[in-house]
Amino acid sequence: MNDARKMELAQALAAAKNRQDVPAALRLLHRDMVLRTPAFGTAARGVAANEKALTRFFTSFPDYEVDLAGHATGGGTLVCWGTARMTMTGDRFGVRPNGERAELPVHIRFEFADDLIASEVFSFDLAELCAQSGVSTDTVRRTLFGTRS
Repeated sequence: MNDARKMELAQALAAAKNRQDVPAALRLLHRDMVLRTPAFGTAARGVAANEKALTRFFTSFPDYEVDLAGHATGGGTLVCWGTARMTMTGDRFGVRPNGERAELPVHIRFEFADDLIASEVFSFDLAELCAQSGVSTDTVRRTLFGTRS
C-alpha cells in the first residue's frame, strides 16, 4: 500500500470519529483490527470489540474531535500527530468531571492489511486529560487499573 492510501485511510477514520460515526469507522477497519489506548490500558481486537470500544469512548467523550497536523511513514506503518479535543462526561472513570473541554496533543500509530487499517495505537497523556477535566489522575488510574496503578 502506498503512503497516500495510508494517509487517506487515517484521515477518513479521523473524519468518521469526529462525527462519532461508528459504522463509517468500522468500514475502514480490518476484520482482525486491534485498537490500543495505552492511557486507558485497553486493547480491542476484532470488529465487534472495536464497535463496543468506540461506542463506549464516544459515550464518555461525546464531542471528541481530532486534527491530524502531521505524519510520517516507514514500511507498513503510518504515524500521525495532532490535537484531540474532548469533554469527559459520565462516571466511567469513577470521578465527576468539570465539563470543560480538554485539548491534548496526541500521536496515533497505524498499521495496515488488505487495504484497511489493521492496528491503531492512540496515545495521549492521561494526567493532562484529568487535569483539564478537573479530576484526580490517581482516582482515574485506580478505576482503570485497580490498586496496582
